[in-house]
Amino acid sequence: MKQLLTGEFYGQTNQTIHLSGITLTDTEYTLDRVDWHYHENAYFTFILQGNVIEGNKKEMYHCTPGSLLFHNWQDPHYNIKPTGYTRGFHIELQHQWFDQLDFNMDKLQGSIKIMNADIKFLLYDIFRETKIEDNTTTLAIETLVLKTLTKMLDQSLIDRDKNPAWVHKIKEILFYEFKDQLTLDYLAQTLGIHPVHLSRDFSKYFNCNLGDYLRKLKVEKAYALLAEKNLSLTEIAYGCGFSDQSHFNRCFKSISGLSPNNFRKIVAHKFPSC
Repeated sequence: MKQLLTGEFYGQTNQTIHLSGITLTDTEYTLDRVDWHYHENAYFTFILQGNVIEGNKKEMYHCTPGSLLFHNWQDPHYNIKPTGYTRGFHIELQHQWFDQLDFNMDKLQGSIKIMNADIKFLLYDIFRETKIEDNTTTLAIETLVLKTLTKMLDQSLIDRDKNPAWVHKIKEILFYEFKDQLTLDYLAQTLGIHPVHLSRDFSKYFNCNLGDYLRKLKVEKAYALLAEKNLSLTEIAYGCGFSDQSHFNRCFKSISGLSPNNFRKIVAHKFPSC
């Protein structure tokens, strides 16, 4: 089985940035199938455009734009790319980087599919930094990577079974119904808990209120759709459950710090003027 070394991925890598213990690559997937292999470093795979199927010894992931995976080092897997253009952003973390920071990654064995919207927003921020490349880029990336790993551990992504059953259930409901006109009564009845209990305790497990969480889900979906050049901003706004494009622009900018159109330029390899 082949081992891929630092900065090495199957496909055409258009950009590689080497920092101290961190390597970032922007890669187009060009092979229809990649046989079993593993990487010498732990790393994130963030799908920016297109689709790819990744399988390991336990699971198979169908990845679309916005899908985020974390792989521990030497985790064997294979890839299948459906027809069409596919592009991924990778962040590799070398062993000495973890050692220097005294990060215990024992709980992050194998592959993990990350669904948390806040963590995905951090990956988009890191990707954006790679397109700026000024004298603060290194510091910004290192800070964002540390924040990402800390949030992964703090949000109990590994020990999610410790949360009440309704927490897992409402995640599924909001994920699939975020575009609908949801009400507190509907959610409470569906979950079988009192509306006061839901309203009071939601922020304990999600670190924000219900309304803010739903806005994050809508913006997360918009991030993925903005890579599709054939979709207008108005179509994306309605497709993500926003009442109009103006509302979409405000919500997107409040979370990302830039307009949907400027983010689209970044994905297209063009960084907008400030």
